Amino acid sequence: MRCNLTEHYTRSIIFFIFNFMTFNDLRLNPSLLKALSEEGYTTPTPIQQKAIPLVLERKDVLGCAQTGTGKTAAFALPIIQILDETRDQAKSKKSIRTLILTPTRELAIQIDDNFKAYGRHTDINHTVIFGGVKQQKQTNKLGRGTDVLIATPGRLLDLINQGFINLNEIEIFVLDEADRMLDMGFINDVRKIVRMLPKQRQTLFFSATMPEEIMSLANSILNNAVRVNVSRPSSSAPMISQSVCYVEKQDKNSFLITMLKTQDTKSTLIFTRTKHGADKLVKMLVRNGVFAEAIHGNKSQNARQQVLANFKSGKSAVLVATDIAARGIDVDGLSQVINLDIPNISETYIHRIGRTGRAGAVGKALSLCSSDEYKDWVNIEKLVGTPITVETVNTQEFVPMVKEVFSDRRPAHFSKGRSNTGRRTFGSRNKNTSNII
Repeated sequence: MRCNLTEHYTRSIIFFIFNFMTFNDLRLNPSLLKALSEEGYTTPTPIQQKAIPLVLERKDVLGCAQTGTGKTAAFALPIIQILDETRDQAKSKKSIRTLILTPTRELAIQIDDNFKAYGRHTDINHTVIFGGVKQQKQTNKLGRGTDVLIATPGRLLDLINQGFINLNEIEIFVLDEADRMLDMGFINDVRKIVRMLPKQRQTLFFSATMPEEIMSLANSILNNAVRVNVSRPSSSAPMISQSVCYVEKQDKNSFLITMLKTQDTKSTLIFTRTKHGADKLVKMLVRNGVFAEAIHGNKSQNARQQVLANFKSGKSAVLVATDIAARGIDVDGLSQVINLDIPNISETYIHRIGRTGRAGAVGKALSLCSSDEYKDWVNIEKLVGTPITVETVNTQEFVPMVKEVFSDRRPAHFSKGRSNTGRRTFGSRNKNTSNII
């Protein structure tokens, strides 16, 4: 009993310290503190509290933290301070001193926006490059010199091969969302880029999950790294309320339309499995009076940026996305995430719902699971580690929902199919939704 009490008090003390720490306690310079104050930030997240002092000490860092915990600021703030304080030591005013490699265009733009916000009271220059757009504006800016280069692997290698970029003077290298690099097939490109970097450098390696291949990559590029873990690997943010509704595939659109029309929600991000599915859903939503836009890989970069701008400003309350946006959308106060399609890779669920409940805010995640997706849902629950609330709804308002759940939480109709009478035990199409297209 004494041991348990000791452990309890120790955890309470740690909780107290972490929750009452401010950015002033992290040895950040006045220009950064001023920018953070203007952004309305006072309390650093756990990953920021642990990583920022280590980066300022010029140590290599291996950071494992779930999405939405503030990883970008954890490396951006100390990098800005280091570069600002050592500007006189740079070999050339035009040399690239920091390289940040990230998997998607959206995430690259987000990181660039963060550097702009945090470094507004410094002279640090930053440039973002990515594919899908003409390169001239990017190369023109590179020609004027930049301290920090934020890049996606493909465009970076392309401009290196053309002679626009030299990595010989990189002092700090950041590999962000390393596991997403693996998912998207960029690991070989990452290895090529790493071989071009100076051996004497500081390396910061961040990933939401740490599969074996990612750990192997980390071990090959880090030097006596300090590992920073702020949560159980692959866990979801604690401020996200998670629930699931068991809805057959043919009833999902009807359920979604009714829900979006009746609930008072500021912003909703809906994930579909395919690009075609995203476009099809948007057309259906618009025809039924719900203004929505889609974002996926087939859209041009300018179109994707405009869609994101509309969503962030509140012009569109519903954004339909494929998993390319799972880690590239950062919207303050995003109300909820809806998984219209259950992902077949469990970790993808974590990344999807991590778009809400960010930086200590409260969020909601709802998943619509059909019988053919149930095996994938069971794997997701195993990864999350705790049972996820099963929601039932008023059958007069929504598509009929399951009435009973077995001890293993499997909906009755998923395990038994049709009843002895031949009637479906749930999920029959609501007669009042015949106008849903």
